[in-house]
Amino acid sequence: MRISGITIPDEKQLAYALTAVYGIGLSRAKTILRELNIDPTTKPTALNTEQENSVREKVEGFRIEGDLKREVSSNIKRLKDIASYRGSRHAKRLPARGQRTKTNARTLKGAKKTMGSGRRKLEKT
Repeated sequence: MRISGITIPDEKQLAYALTAVYGIGLSRAKTILRELNIDPTTKPTALNTEQENSVREKVEGFRIEGDLKREVSSNIKRLKDIASYRGSRHAKRLPARGQRTKTNARTLKGAKKTMGSGRRKLEKT
């Protein structure tokens, strides 16, 4: 089963398989399936073509994949252009929502950069 260019994994339950689409999380997937009266534990291979098409139409009704990624990046670009605090945090690749950065924030900052021993040996003359 394919939805907007993304192949849905056949071995997973449908509720979890739909999360392979960018913009569809677990709660949204369960809501979609509940509205269509489809059991969330069924596998994508067990769906008939009518059910597949109804799921595809429902999912494509949301802003997903390329459109959503484009919107998110334009929002970040707008924050950078107006020189807001959040925009500057995005530009510096630091957390934008007030998290501490002294010890954490490794996801954004990347691997630790060792600065050296911190103390220099004094030479005797």
